[in-house]
Amino acid sequence: MSKMSTERVRFALNGPTMGTRWSALFFAPDGFDPAPVQAALQAATGEVDAQMSTWNAGSDLMRLNAAPVGARVTVPDRLSEVLRLGLEIGLASGGAFDIGMGDAVTAWGFGLEAAAPERIRSAMTAKRVPTHQALDIDGTTGLVGKTSPLALDLNGIAKGYGVDRLAETLTAHGIGDALVGIDGEMRALGLRTDGEAWTIAVEAPDPARRAPHTILALQDAAVATSGDYRHWVEVQGRRLSHTMDPGRGAPLIASPASVTVVARTCAEADAWATALMVKGSLEGAMLARRCNLNALFIDREGDHLRETRVGRLFETRPDPERVS
Repeated sequence: MSKMSTERVRFALNGPTMGTRWSALFFAPDGFDPAPVQAALQAATGEVDAQMSTWNAGSDLMRLNAAPVGARVTVPDRLSEVLRLGLEIGLASGGAFDIGMGDAVTAWGFGLEAAAPERIRSAMTAKRVPTHQALDIDGTTGLVGKTSPLALDLNGIAKGYGVDRLAETLTAHGIGDALVGIDGEMRALGLRTDGEAWTIAVEAPDPARRAPHTILALQDAAVATSGDYRHWVEVQGRRLSHTMDPGRGAPLIASPASVTVVARTCAEADAWATALMVKGSLEGAMLARRCNLNALFIDREGDHLRETRVGRLFETRPDPERVS
């Protein structure tokens, strides 16, 4: 066999989705045609966006939101899968992750409209039932219904699920070693061509610049970070992070600068990173240990950063590879 027939070529594909871009890095034999893979990856992320977007009034999620309490709605299988996972992590986190915060997200200006005092007051005074109690998914028919008023928002899990769909799509095309991502949420499949794990940077929680804080080496795992330094609104001169406190119907007042979670799937990592942000470093670390999670909490202490590491991935690396 000639040398040319065994050479592998680097492919870096990307495309638009969910207001940002997806990416896929993999190696394939010389002569490989990436066009069908590009189209399939775009279709996979487009399907997630079409089903779960809160920015598209015609999405399946918004159709469910518009349904009255007590109505039973048919939803696509992928949306049902994400709803089920959201409820599961909501219950496991004691309500810290709650996919029913859509009214608060909108009220505080993280949707299509600017923050509005009337909606903020309504969100903060609403008598909330945890979504894992207020949303019912029939295990036999798959029909979904609300037992209480509920505005669903999947921004804390949909991008992670989109990353998983990228990974599944590559696997379906016979690509077993790859690195895929959406807006910093990443999933590693297999190994690089040199036999080493994929290296992924955990970003420093700095709103002024993009720089790595720690480098992870991942194989067949996913990573997601939730932080207070990229997405925010300014209300009455105060900068507020996009992560909502389900107990208040408002953005978190005090939280870690960031929480990074490594998990089996990116949807799980995405949701748990949000839940642990809500819990904070102390309670979040205890919850992460109970749930056997790998998590890295970063807190600001003056001009310095303090880490709390949970799980074998982080705790067995007393001097993690760091970029300063």
